[in-house]
Amino acid sequence: MHEDILIATDQIMEGARRRGLTVRLLGGTAIKLRCPSASHRSLARKVPDIDLITLRKDAKKLGEMFVELGLEPMKMFNALHGDKRMLFTDVKLDRQVDVFVETFEMCHKFDFRERLKLDDVTLPLADLLITKLQIIQINEKDYKDILSLFVDHALSEDDSDKEKINGAYIASLCAKDWGIWRTLTRNLEWTRDYVQKIDMEPDTKDMAISRINGLLARIEKEPKSMGWKMRSRIGERVIWYDEPEHVGKLTAG
Repeated sequence: MHEDILIATDQIMEGARRRGLTVRLLGGTAIKLRCPSASHRSLARKVPDIDLITLRKDAKKLGEMFVELGLEPMKMFNALHGDKRMLFTDVKLDRQVDVFVETFEMCHKFDFRERLKLDDVTLPLADLLITKLQIIQINEKDYKDILSLFVDHALSEDDSDKEKINGAYIASLCAKDWGIWRTLTRNLEWTRDYVQKIDMEPDTKDMAISRINGLLARIEKEPKSMGWKMRSRIGERVIWYDEPEHVGKLTAG
């Protein structure tokens, strides 16, 4: 990670702590902090922007803090969407700070209010993984982030170990919503295929593939809801995802 973005991230998180604001990192910045492999040659990629999530009660004060730090709010976007998302720009460094408010809403919507309580710096590993797996137009940087998570972290059945990915939680989300299931399982399968294309130690590849297969099996095992079963009959004949709105560099990275 570039040293300037590390400094900026530390500055934001320290400022939020001093003000008593609940703020957690997500996106590529969070994955680099949680995954040593994300800095290694085969999985390294640039992370130009900072993605955060906060509680609605803290959003206004967080925005004020960003202005104090010299960031410029994207006024029109924030006026229209500030109840769920805010954008700020560091003009000097050409960097965007993207703030989600309680929910993460891109190709699919996830309510992370309760999940913010589980870690002090980033979203939990399972949620970091979800925010990458939910992308319809998935690309190489997303594959690298997903693989970094699987290389560095094993699966678990709960949130008791912060260094493991809660597969039961992911499976429960997939079991309730066919659209989420379809996107996440598709991207897990595509990531498994991507592993074969990169330069990585055979043992590391095998471990990543084993963990991907383990999560796919855990998702398959979870009993599906009636709503899931009804929606599955329609399948891909009807679009099951949303197209994120694009404003400038507006993507969760």
